[in-house]
Amino acid sequence: MATLKVPAHVPAPSEDAEQLHKAFAGWGTNEQLIIDILAHRNAAQRNVIRKVYSEAYGEDLLTSLDKELSSDFERAVMLFTLDPAERDAYLANEATKKFTSSNWVLMEIACTRSSHELFNVRKAYHARYKKSLEEDVAHHTTGDYRKLLVPLVSAFRYEGDDINQTLAKSEAKILRDKISDKCYNDEEVIRILTTRSKAQLNATLNHYNTAFGNAINKDLKADPNDDFLKLLRATIKCLTVPEKYFEKLLRQAINKLGTDEWALTRVVTTRAEVDMERIKEEYHRRNSVTLEKAIAGDTSGDYERMLLALIGAGDC
Repeated sequence: MATLKVPAHVPAPSEDAEQLHKAFAGWGTNEQLIIDILAHRNAAQRNVIRKVYSEAYGEDLLTSLDKELSSDFERAVMLFTLDPAERDAYLANEATKKFTSSNWVLMEIACTRSSHELFNVRKAYHARYKKSLEEDVAHHTTGDYRKLLVPLVSAFRYEGDDINQTLAKSEAKILRDKISDKCYNDEEVIRILTTRSKAQLNATLNHYNTAFGNAINKDLKADPNDDFLKLLRATIKCLTVPEKYFEKLLRQAINKLGTDEWALTRVVTTRAEVDMERIKEEYHRRNSVTLEKAIAGDTSGDYERMLLALIGAGDC
């Protein structure tokens, strides 16, 4: 499912750290060497490289990268070099300060990470920003968005496959009744979406589809211009079919007038070690063009090479 390509024989972390230090030396930066190393090491290996680099050269690798790189390439390298929990904490904090897409990024992190991963994000957030993720989300959101997002980022869902079909049937009816009454922000709707395991939610939504003849997201399109309903639909998609959510996000990022590098970089760096293979398959199915070709046609230079390496198109 991951697209990250790690060589069969990985050099010692001390050797990688030394090579990175050499990439920064002299008048010009060796960007390809940086890609060859960092885009082909897993999270655990990158963490060790950072530790060894700091001990050897007295500076955090991220600080060195920040000095040497720039623009979209820098963001891609920096985000991927971060530990996944640290990266998500950074993205969540960044999202609370943006006027556009912030609610979506917070929802995305809350819904597409496992319970333990989200717990580690909250710990990383607390350590880095000296306050809780829940506190910041509550402070920077209002109304229905706050009502949905705070319990989403606070969740610790059961991760197993056990489901209760009786419960699924009853909660499918609750969802149908609330949606029929246009009570989209009802506490029962919020409770079900923010507390139930993903397996249980899938069972509930299958019952919904069977019993009422419509997928729930179709019924949530009563007002296509309602931003909260858009977020609610995206929440359900992230919890049940994340590859479809990320495919659409990539399609919109690439196809819009002027690439949305912020979204493109975020998806590639956060999913390369998770489910990018599945996202690529969905992208090809939906667009009749490979994600590799789409990225190559819309980006250039070191940024393009970094993204392509992360989605498995670069040499290892």
